[in-house]
This record gives sequence, C-alpha cells and structure tokens, in this order.
Amino acid sequence: MGANQTERDQRADRFADDPAFAVHEGGKLSVVPTRSIESIADLALTYTPGVARVSSAIAAEPELARRFTWAPRVVAVVSDGSAVLGLGNIGPAASLPVMEGKACLFAEFGGLSAVPIVLSTNDVDQIVETVVAIAPSFGGINLEDISAPRCFEIEARLRERLDIPVMHDDQHGTAIVVLAALRNAATVVGRELSDLRVVVSGAGAAGVACTKILLEAGIGDLSVADSQGILHAGRADLTPTKQWLVDNTNRTGYAGTMVDALRGADVYLGLSGGSVPESAIATMAPDCIVFSLANPIPEVDPVMAAKYAAVVATGRSDLPNQINNVLAFPGIFRGAIDAGAHSITEEMKLAAAVAIADVVGDEVRADYIVPSPLDRRVAAAVAEAVASCAREQGITV
Repeated sequence: MGANQTERDQRADRFADDPAFAVHEGGKLSVVPTRSIESIADLALTYTPGVARVSSAIAAEPELARRFTWAPRVVAVVSDGSAVLGLGNIGPAASLPVMEGKACLFAEFGGLSAVPIVLSTNDVDQIVETVVAIAPSFGGINLEDISAPRCFEIEARLRERLDIPVMHDDQHGTAIVVLAALRNAATVVGRELSDLRVVVSGAGAAGVACTKILLEAGIGDLSVADSQGILHAGRADLTPTKQWLVDNTNRTGYAGTMVDALRGADVYLGLSGGSVPESAIATMAPDCIVFSLANPIPEVDPVMAAKYAAVVATGRSDLPNQINNVLAFPGIFRGAIDAGAHSITEEMKLAAAVAIADVVGDEVRADYIVPSPLDRRVAAAVAEAVASCAREQGITV
C-alpha cells in the first residue's frame, strides 16, 4: 500500500510545475442550486410533494417547461473526441477538459449554463439518436470537435429532428468570426467584399462553413483547395460536400495548385495546417489580406506575411487580430435562446458577423479588425442581433 501511494505521489508530481494542470484539477465545473434548502418547507417545495404539482402542470402543458425548468437556458456541449483542437482523434475522456472549458466560456461570456457531454462512439446514427434522446434536458446543442465529413451529416440530421438551436461551432463559429474580420479588413484596404478574390486552404468543417458564409455575404470570387489542389469539375471521387464546393466556387474552372492560385489573389484563408512558402505570398495582389488560422503554428509565418500583406490575422492569442470562436458562440446561443428560436439560420449567422465587426466600428485598423476575445461588449451585441433576426424571421416560440 505504501509503495502504491508513493507511485501515485510521483505521478502527481509530474504536473506540479504546469499551471494548466492546476486550473483543471478536479474539473472546472460544478452544479450549484439556485434555491437553498434550510427547512422542511423548503424541502417540500423543492422536491416532493411540491415538485409533483409542477411536473403535472408541465405534463398537461409542455410549453410550461420553458418557465419552470432550467432546460431552455442550458446548452449541451457534445463531442465524440474525434477532432479535438489540433490533437486529432484523442477520444471522449481526453476531450472532456476541452468541453468543460467550452462550458466555462458559455457561462462567462453568454451567461448560460452548459453541460459537457462526451460520447464513446463515432457512429453517426448512435450520436444522432443519443443527442435526440437527451435533448429535452437542454435549450440548445453545441456540437464540438467532431471530425468531417461526419459533422455535416450529424448537424443536418439534428437540425431536422430537434426544435431547439443546434450548431457545430467548429464550422459556424469560425465562419462567423472570419466574415466579421474580413468585413473590417476590406475596410482597412478600401475594398468591398464583392471586389475580393479569396483562396481557401482546407475543405474540412471550417473551410466549408467559411466558404458558405462568404458566398452568402457576396464575396467576389472564391476557390477552395484540399490536399490535392484546387477543387474543380475535373476532379474524380469527390464527396457530396466537395461536389457542392465545385458547383458553387471556382467559377473560372482553375485546376492547379493552391500555391499557384494565390497569384494575384486578394485574400488567403488558411484552415488546414501545413505551410505556405514566402514565394507564394509574394505573388498575391498588393494590399492583400492573410488569415492564417492553424493553431498553434499558422500556415503562413505572421512576420513574413506582414512583409506583403496589409492585414494579417491568426488564431493565436499572443498576436493581433485573433480569430477566436468565443467572439461568436456565446452570443449566438444567448440570442437564440432568449428569442425562443427553433434553430440558428444563415441570416442569424450573418447578423452575428455584422455585430462582431460593428463592435470595432470606427476604431478599425490593420491590427484591430476584430474585438478582443475578452471584450464584454461582443456577446451582448451578438445576442441582440441574433435575437432580433430570429424574431424578424418568425422562428420563435
């Protein structure tokens, strides 16, 4: 017994000098009651017999659950651990600290409770059925760190079956902040979105969502590259998602490499990892824009990019213009839930992007195209814009 305790102490000591482990010791969440129980009367009202009257009323009128349970104001953060940060398929247990962190951000910036749910399956059908089964406990579903292309089908099927907001944040949170940043970057260089030619590197979850929202916003021209080069009509063995990209992008039919496509391009949007040589960035248009979002190592070295680009953004918190999803998802869910929205629509996402960009307002400059992730104005502005849009669309309770 003594030897085993010594071994446990030695293992624990491995983490003593790393402050990240101290923050996560024992987990980062707890469930705290909103009512105290200090008397028999409190007990009788909080639990039986008083609770039975409330349950009976909800059974007769299900819409009363919005008023008399926590469900409408709680978000489930759901992952199968298959695409966690830059770590890949590390499984549900290892993904749990990330989901706990996401729940902390919901509380801190959106004023919403959130519960991390990690699933020990990668099967699409099982994930969909599990989330549908637990959905009555929640007011929204935030899908997180689920690998492509399964994430597209999972989100689409859940949106069809549930009458609460569902959003895969790795897709849409990234896309919304990218659009907000690009709106302001275009202002810095004196251009309209409709004037810009964009090359997107990466046809995964974020790349597809960014492409869709940029097209919705009226971007001038856009092509998407995967590991084999620019997606075009002559490519074989395309997935349905990549076929959609072929059908809706690259209107010139360019069939070369991503590096060659950068020649004369106005915007590089990196969502894939890897690296881009300086020689390729040097061929981009004057006053170009480089968003290199792989984290922790951007595809384009930011110092090098600044030699050629008028505006540079990354996913890193230690550099200007951080493209961080926390600018989007707390306010989006807050606004959707406050409005009683049944879903999160494309129009609501566009409204969120405009709200984020507008927080910067007249202060916009090359090193300030998006607010700080700690700017408390952002979530409130996004929530108001999203709720207003939902009400205008008539998709609320």
